[in-house]
Amino acid sequence: MKRRHLVQILPAAFIAAMIPGSVLAQTKVTLTHSSPANSHFGLAAEEFKKTVESGSKGKYQVVVQRLDNEREAMESVQLGSQEFAMGSSGPAGNFVPEVRVLDVPFLFRDYAHARGVLDSEVGKELLAKFKAKGMIGVAWMENGFRHLTTGKKEVASPADVKGLKIRTMENQVHMQAWQAAGVLPTPMAFSELPPALQQGTVDGQENPIPIIVSNNFNQLQKYLFLTGHVYSPGILVGSPAFWDKLSPEDRTVFETAARRAVQANRAKVELDEREGVAELRRRGMDVRDVADRGAYQDAMKVAITKFEGEFGADLMRRIREWKK
Repeated sequence: MKRRHLVQILPAAFIAAMIPGSVLAQTKVTLTHSSPANSHFGLAAEEFKKTVESGSKGKYQVVVQRLDNEREAMESVQLGSQEFAMGSSGPAGNFVPEVRVLDVPFLFRDYAHARGVLDSEVGKELLAKFKAKGMIGVAWMENGFRHLTTGKKEVASPADVKGLKIRTMENQVHMQAWQAAGVLPTPMAFSELPPALQQGTVDGQENPIPIIVSNNFNQLQKYLFLTGHVYSPGILVGSPAFWDKLSPEDRTVFETAARRAVQANRAKVELDEREGVAELRRRGMDVRDVADRGAYQDAMKVAITKFEGEFGADLMRRIREWKK
């Protein structure tokens, strides 16, 4: 009887011995983002996946999924039901109000300025605030500078936006800035935006070129006005329930993956900025340059002054005056 039992268990033991321990102990890690696979977030997510899986020698398997509701994704990370979420920073302000300072209109001069601030101590200080809210602020990503689109209405100046219903993120800074300009801001989740544009629930929306291109908003909106009114960061957040249990070696793997994801994200944004406007024009969208962006800044001035009191004039000065 004993010999027969030994013969039965030997094959399984032999097979187990032949399988690498990293495969047997493989851990699945979920990462969600809100954009198509070929977008600036989609490519960043794939770079994160590739780097984690190769750097950990297969110990971790990253499952990338699309989840349009970014606030829901962050809540899932907060609850520990998923490990990572990548997306716009706008919904993050519902959890960490201090990050809304980055959404103040006309705060950043250009991409070099915005990226420099996010990579500086200012960016690190803001990421550190996520821990107290049940998340790990892993890295700053980006969407790019936001621009205005409309379906039927031509906008020659800020005066022409008065009374328009413009979809914004659920972000008080964006909403208050547009409200100061006379717009009727209409916050809604990104997943609700396409049907709202189709049905005429809103007159327009505002998003960076990479979002407009990858989501084919040219099929839903006739005009694109290059206002560049707000720089829109993105963010990668992680679950403390997962992150805090990583060994130092494994944490290094994920930190490296995050840095490479940021590089892939920024490279795609740069590509879309170079080629996206021409592509949208090729698709038939009427793209208008905005010669006087200062007019939009003046239209939002009341709100911008209010934000200095809310976020601190010193912090906003540090951001505005940042130099390499």
